[in-house]
Amino acid sequence: MIKLIDKEVYYLGGRLVDRSELQFRGINCNENTITHSILCAHNTSDNIQKLAVRFDAMASHDITYVGIIQSARASGLKEFPMPYVLTNCHNSLCAVGGTINEDDHVFGLAAAKKYGGIYVPANVAVIHSYMREKFAGCGKMILGSDSHTRYGALGTLAVGEGGPELVKQLLGRTYDIDYPRVIAVRLSGKIRKGVGPQDVALALIGKTFESGFVKNAVLEFVGDAIEDLSVEFRNGIDVMTTESACLSSVWRTDSKIKEYLSIFGRGEEYKTLQPQDGARYDGAIEINLSEVEPMIALPFHPSNVYKLADVIENPYEILSEAEKKGNALLGLQEGTFRLTDKIKDGKIIVSQGVVAGCAGGTYDNLMCVAGILKGRSTGNGEFSLSVYPASQSANVAIVRNGAASDMIEAGAILKPCFCGPCFGAGDVPCNNGLSIRHTTRNFERREGSKPADGQIASVALMDARSIAATAANGGVLVSALGYDFDDNLPPFEYVPSVYDNRVYNGFGKADSSVELVYGPNITDIPTIQPLKRNLALKVCSVINDSVTTTDELIPSGETSSYRSNPLRLAEFTLSRKDSAYVSESKAVRDGDNSDVFAAAELIGIEYAQTTVGSCIFAVKPGDGSAREQAASCQRFLGGSANIAREYATKRYRSNLINWGMLPLIDTNTEYERGDIVIIRNVAEKILGNGQSFEATLIRNGERKEISLCIGSLTDVEKQILLDGCLINYYKRG
Repeated sequence: MIKLIDKEVYYLGGRLVDRSELQFRGINCNENTITHSILCAHNTSDNIQKLAVRFDAMASHDITYVGIIQSARASGLKEFPMPYVLTNCHNSLCAVGGTINEDDHVFGLAAAKKYGGIYVPANVAVIHSYMREKFAGCGKMILGSDSHTRYGALGTLAVGEGGPELVKQLLGRTYDIDYPRVIAVRLSGKIRKGVGPQDVALALIGKTFESGFVKNAVLEFVGDAIEDLSVEFRNGIDVMTTESACLSSVWRTDSKIKEYLSIFGRGEEYKTLQPQDGARYDGAIEINLSEVEPMIALPFHPSNVYKLADVIENPYEILSEAEKKGNALLGLQEGTFRLTDKIKDGKIIVSQGVVAGCAGGTYDNLMCVAGILKGRSTGNGEFSLSVYPASQSANVAIVRNGAASDMIEAGAILKPCFCGPCFGAGDVPCNNGLSIRHTTRNFERREGSKPADGQIASVALMDARSIAATAANGGVLVSALGYDFDDNLPPFEYVPSVYDNRVYNGFGKADSSVELVYGPNITDIPTIQPLKRNLALKVCSVINDSVTTTDELIPSGETSSYRSNPLRLAEFTLSRKDSAYVSESKAVRDGDNSDVFAAAELIGIEYAQTTVGSCIFAVKPGDGSAREQAASCQRFLGGSANIAREYATKRYRSNLINWGMLPLIDTNTEYERGDIVIIRNVAEKILGNGQSFEATLIRNGERKEISLCIGSLTDVEKQILLDGCLINYYKRG
């Protein structure tokens, strides 16, 4: 089904070949991939290996845009220099915390008017569907403050990053990265009936994530089989590439992309994108679509992938193994987290189905769900099915063609355009519940349960087709492979008024006289001090899990309403993982540092010339969301660094740097809570060209010399670390 090729390959007429075949045919190898052409067009540096990129457009949702605009304002923002879309698809529910969610929306509209932005009101569209429909185009680059910023199927190289990277673009600066590895993904064969985009995506994630095969690379989709896939099918695969840990993705384009753009009135943005013969790739993935079958990602990661048929055929064997992994991950006694109790008479009974968001709520998926449910029933027992169209344009289309009625009559509940089920703010399962979802992630606790309070639920990721088949089967898990339904979808009909009548488009019309509207929960970013000559770190949390997600660093659902209140949000840092961290880190921040003072005396450094901060040690932190708060919350509590074996994503490392926290690597030392790490002359070492330096670890009065690595830093990144954060860097001028 999927084959990984860990060596250079070359494109030749839709195939991937080795260099000898090029030489035999007299074709020169070259760098003319689709990725290369787009990056060259957007690079402002004179060195393609050291990219300085300016994007065509940007997008943020209501969990992130307040902080981004506040940071940019503090750094001198006058006007948005490019189209900047502010959507309201994450904090759309206005019950938690009183008025504060809607207060953020009012702030967002005022900011769009003042600085010349585009404002998409709550429940009109989820961020990525709106950007696909209205902004993505062939050869473009788009930056978003959400990790699933992926519009590659439309020929757009899109990147999800933390908020500070968007601030840089708003202030006319660049996105600075080394030229990435480019991995070809060649699709062959033909999809079988009942197999959907999530099945292809999960198969890809399951094959690549754990090994890091595509980490921080660009995936470039090629191969003639692409032509048989609808555009929304491609979008459904593409958006999930984030879960492979790649940097971005892009696809070859064809007449179907031109038709899609034309439907939304943007046919002129079509370009044929295709690699040239001889184009070189750093590796490749071969996917035979004919062999892909329905898949399932069991708790608690999108890479925990099995063939759905295998799970149905061997439920106890596979679910018991998932139970063991889950209890170990959650730090619970064996038998506390349960999946095998969902097996009744040899069948797996699920309590909930959800089809939602940028991955699940597309027109094609909705139509397939309707086709499977038509004339059937979801049953009147415990099982429930919720369906969230990803945009009002998809919503009105299924209303007009009757698909919405087919779903409602079968027992499905149609809900607004909302991202909540993806991060625990909507359709939280019952205690001990198992939810099957066509959404993007199934991390532990992300669905909204709280194991610390005795609440444990879980999510398995599946494609909308098999979810609908399970719904039609009353909640008994089944596969949609070969299921009897009409998959000949009627053409999508776009109704422009759904956006024209609600979306505020102020790009190019900034009005400086507009006053921003501040609700009581919108507060300024705390002042951060520059780095002194030396750095003393107190380890306030040690996390030895193989991977630490951003959801664990700062929880998603229950905290999202406080994203505009930095200090209040910081109180939730590591709350799902280490309840002692906040108080211990605040003690360091607030000066309770007699042990650090003693350590400084022990090694003979001047305490007054030493920055004292907390830090965490984690094996591999930063998997998952792009949210900058995973780093900034540590910073506001006095954090000055992370120490890790490696960082899960480039975006988390960038978030640390942009908030003035050193992204340190140590592959040897075993850390304990309370350890003190002192780096002499740290400012001088950061400015130097070395990527590693010596430090002293002090534990119980005993000292040990260790080596820390910080990796490659640009000149700008070095100065940001010295200044204490990106805001200070811009203030300094």
